[in-house]
Amino acid sequence: MDKKPVLEIIDLYKSYGNNHVLNGFNLSLYEGENLVIMGKSGCGKSVMIKCLIGLELADSGRIEIMGNDIMKMDQEDLDEMKTEIGFLFQGSALYDSMSVRENLEFPLRRHTKKFGEIHDTTPMVMEALESVGLVSAMDLMPNELSGGMKRRIALARALILKPKIILYDEPTTGLDPITSKEIILLMGDVQKKYKTSSIIITHDVDCARVVSNRMLLLIDGINYAEGKFEELSISNDPKVKAFFK
Repeated sequence: MDKKPVLEIIDLYKSYGNNHVLNGFNLSLYEGENLVIMGKSGCGKSVMIKCLIGLELADSGRIEIMGNDIMKMDQEDLDEMKTEIGFLFQGSALYDSMSVRENLEFPLRRHTKKFGEIHDTTPMVMEALESVGLVSAMDLMPNELSGGMKRRIALARALILKPKIILYDEPTTGLDPITSKEIILLMGDVQKKYKTSSIIITHDVDCARVVSNRMLLLIDGINYAEGKFEELSISNDPKVKAFFK
């Protein structure tokens, strides 16, 4: 691929005692790409994400974001780098005591270095909500939102800092088929509008088929197989075939 990676994980190892979760895991995410990662429960996907966003420290290896090794950064630089990464949590993770508007304002208040002191957040909140089709929900509380609306608002909150990379953790889990399809289509719209590069962790084969430019199968702590959906879905390897039944 001609484009330069915006994110690379190089020979990453992580163990908990005798439980070797990541065993030399490698990943490259390229500019403007949607990379889907699939793996069985307990295969190391969550640990990899935690290492990626600095919540866990890997035993060895490198994680480079836009050419910067995050494992060598101090906390201040790491926090600044995190503004380039939007994260859509599986459970949306909205603050129940805050309105939709306040949920979106929270990262703006927290990361003032990127945009400076913002006296009127309304234009940025409006733009983010327009991107997910929910401007009308600005003054609602999370308990007034459906599951699909919460997922959209969480995505708007991830987008408000204009990140270069978005991490999606099981974006369609817990949603009905129609709402899942809406979220999948929205992810495509976001990629086009914001020119984002995305890592999408999912068990949803339909989601993988629609959104992925490339797929990676995480098995036994390594990048076991990667390629386009069409290539992997016709593999004769039993371990690969198990994902597409």
